[in-house]
Amino acid sequence: MANTEGLTQPATAVRKPSGAVKIFYSLGQMAQGGGFDTAVGFIFFYYSAVLGLSGALVGAALAIGLAFDGGVDPLVGSWSDNLKSRLGRRLPFMIGSIPLVALSLGLLFSPPSGLSQWGLFAWLTVLAVATRTFASVFNVPYLALAAEMTTDSAERTSLVVYRSVAGITAGLICTALGYVVFFADGGLQRPEGYPGYGWSVAILLAVAMSLCCLGVWRYAASLPQPEPATGGLVTRLPGEVAEIFRNRSFRVLFLSAVIMFSAMGLNATLNSHAFVFVWRMRTETIQFIGYAYLAGLLLGVGFAPLLQKLMEKKTLIVLGISLLMANWLVLQGLRVMGLWAPVGDDAILPMMSNSFVAGIGTGLAMVAYPAMMADAADEHELLFGRRREGLYFAGLGFANKAASGIGVMLAGIALDLVRFPRDVSQQVGVILPEDVQVRLVMIWGPAAAVVCTISLVILMAYGISRARHAEIAVALQKVRG
Repeated sequence: MANTEGLTQPATAVRKPSGAVKIFYSLGQMAQGGGFDTAVGFIFFYYSAVLGLSGALVGAALAIGLAFDGGVDPLVGSWSDNLKSRLGRRLPFMIGSIPLVALSLGLLFSPPSGLSQWGLFAWLTVLAVATRTFASVFNVPYLALAAEMTTDSAERTSLVVYRSVAGITAGLICTALGYVVFFADGGLQRPEGYPGYGWSVAILLAVAMSLCCLGVWRYAASLPQPEPATGGLVTRLPGEVAEIFRNRSFRVLFLSAVIMFSAMGLNATLNSHAFVFVWRMRTETIQFIGYAYLAGLLLGVGFAPLLQKLMEKKTLIVLGISLLMANWLVLQGLRVMGLWAPVGDDAILPMMSNSFVAGIGTGLAMVAYPAMMADAADEHELLFGRRREGLYFAGLGFANKAASGIGVMLAGIALDLVRFPRDVSQQVGVILPEDVQVRLVMIWGPAAAVVCTISLVILMAYGISRARHAEIAVALQKVRG
């Protein structure tokens, strides 16, 4: 008999996980985002501005890692969709990935000394592929599990909020750990702090991921496990992927996400370069920009459920992306035109305000996108007769990673095109030529905003409204009997 511990409703009612289950589940966001993304965000700066690897090679290595990872997502998604075990469909993957994520992340921050340009490129490429791949083995089932834990649209939004808050908290911890402990006093440009930081975050992630699995295993084991599809994984996967792309709602969300994440990847990759070499901030003050972003992110995530009651999820994403684009256009545009060029401590408050607005916008979008993807997965069951949560969230993950890889690669190529110097390691306070600074700001802000407008245009075609999802839910209930 299935174990129903953690359920607040009978098995025949709408599934609603308890508060404790939600809290433990949310801890997995450290691997899906939060701590993981915060840590990996230092890698581009570390290898290019500290270790002196060509920007194009850094971008190519990280893009290869993201692209390879994106290809793994549908494999893991389909495999977990069709697994049956006493722990449910998702937990075996999540548990097995934990030591692999921690080991590969620590090694990513610990390249051997004395490597040549190509040796360093090879190390970065191999570890970027490994880290991202092992993280996906956790992330794809983790996200798909949320769509299974409840069929109620509001509860799904609640789960996204729980894990988003956990991710923001993890990002705050990992940001402070870096700037306060390992990168203080100009330490961003010194190589000795990075290995200790990487291994510290790896341990933190392993603990959080383990607690997530321990806290949800009874609930996950009690969830329905549909009969697996016939045929081997490799032979059936192409047909399954083709099937999800037959759903117009999935296509719209996928394409919109690819373009939005490309813009975000381009911008985020160059954050440290802009703060250090354009706005000339001290390492110990850059952390406050990160805190402002996380505060805005928390506000956006917290208000998203309330706003969702007043507007459609699609409208919520439009609002979020618009705020994000404002962060990329206003102050950067003034800097490019020569109308506003504060440096050092004078730039802190304006950049904190800018980052706070970006955080709000990102928070709104990060709640709405997964909730919309879960709704599209319900529509898929109605249209095609099978649940494909794993593949749907693998698609969202693929969009994120492939697009981020494009953004990272473009950022690396851009650094070489603007003739960013490779010999700035440990040269705290170095001032770049004005034309290099202007071109760097153009790529960092306005260029990313232009790309993001395409995402908004595509998103307008998404058609699952609140009323339409209610119709889908009723129809599914009739089909399931």
